[in-house]
Amino acid sequence: MSINKVAIVTGASRGIGAETAKLLAEKGYSVCINYLSNDAAVEKLKNEILESGGTCISVKADVSVSSEVIRLFETVDHELGCVSVLVNNVGILKNQCRLDEMSEQRFSEVLRVNVMSCFLCSKEAVKRMSIKYGGSGGVIVNVSSGASKTGSPNEYTDYAASKGAIDTLTRGLALEVAAEGIRVNAVRPGFIYTEMHASGGEPDRVERLKSKIPMQRGGKPKEVAEAILWLATEKSSFVTGSFIDPAGGL
Repeated sequence: MSINKVAIVTGASRGIGAETAKLLAEKGYSVCINYLSNDAAVEKLKNEILESGGTCISVKADVSVSSEVIRLFETVDHELGCVSVLVNNVGILKNQCRLDEMSEQRFSEVLRVNVMSCFLCSKEAVKRMSIKYGGSGGVIVNVSSGASKTGSPNEYTDYAASKGAIDTLTRGLALEVAAEGIRVNAVRPGFIYTEMHASGGEPDRVERLKSKIPMQRGGKPKEVAEAILWLATEKSSFVTGSFIDPAGGL
């Protein structure tokens, strides 16, 4: 069964999302770069892909809001065709603190952005990919975190909780749509050199903690993107409801 090579990568203006968009474009996918606010970074990424011979568009949308998600997918339908790969990469992180120091607003926002975005985008993807609805199948890859296993105490228990929810959603959805031509998997990165750590108030966090990693170094965004790419392609055709942990042995 022929499947369109059209991919949506959410939160793709930087880090893992940007590297994933570039790799998918290199493999012949028409890529939609979704982002929230960083126009300059997205324009640079888009030009890089286009100059390398790839096909891509960018769509500015808050994917934790239903109406914005619908607009995103309808834009892709119109400009690129039916999506065949969805990478749910959007995620936010707040300043390090204990749970008893967190505000209700903070906890709610982290769960809303990190979990609701995955739910809403996955829902729209399934409605297009599933053979139940006349689709040709497809793949969903969720970007979770090693924090879903550690709980990230004294730093980001809210973020860890959101990623735990992503793990459960990944497994549940995978089983729901396994017979409908859709595979759903996740990656759980460990300490990766990305700008996200600055959002948590410690830009050099990976350097501080790398001695705890069995491989004695932090990971690169492209190393995570390579795992996402494998899950997105037919090289992982018998893999669903599973997790890859690019975490240096943690």
